[in-house]
Amino acid sequence: MIENLKSLYFDQLRDLYSAETQMIEALPKMMAQASHPDLKDAFSDHLEETRGQRSRLEKICARHGIQPAGETCDAMKGLVKEAEKHGNETLPGSVRDAVLIAAANRVEHYEIAGYGTAKCYADVLGFDEDVKLLDETLEQEGAADKKLTKIATGGLFHDGVNEAALA
Repeated sequence: MIENLKSLYFDQLRDLYSAETQMIEALPKMMAQASHPDLKDAFSDHLEETRGQRSRLEKICARHGIQPAGETCDAMKGLVKEAEKHGNETLPGSVRDAVLIAAANRVEHYEIAGYGTAKCYADVLGFDEDVKLLDETLEQEGAADKKLTKIATGGLFHDGVNEAALA
């Protein structure tokens, strides 16, 4: 039962833990479906980051004497299900890569919102160490989002996945 900001904060931590756990399961599948080497590398790198993010949540929960498991992040479940559906309905190649990037960007935006909210609650509650750990994750999620967007749109001297998907 959520009775106050502290119990809401703990609920949010469990929700984020569930989300990260689901992504640890989903990222290898997304990596296998990707064809662009930069996208495969981005998913591989973010898988390692995601494991670290989940570990930070475990540290925060241990500090407060709560179990991180026990909540199911239905939003992440839906995002993963949608990514799988669209990935399976798209032929391999640049269009599927564009689908995977779009799905991954949605996940990153969801996680940025979730971690931003949790960080705000931790700050109000005076959990300064939690704020530092949550901020570290927020920075990683933002960087992952930017990296995916760069792969989609390309850089100064090359076209991105989205451009290749036009063909």
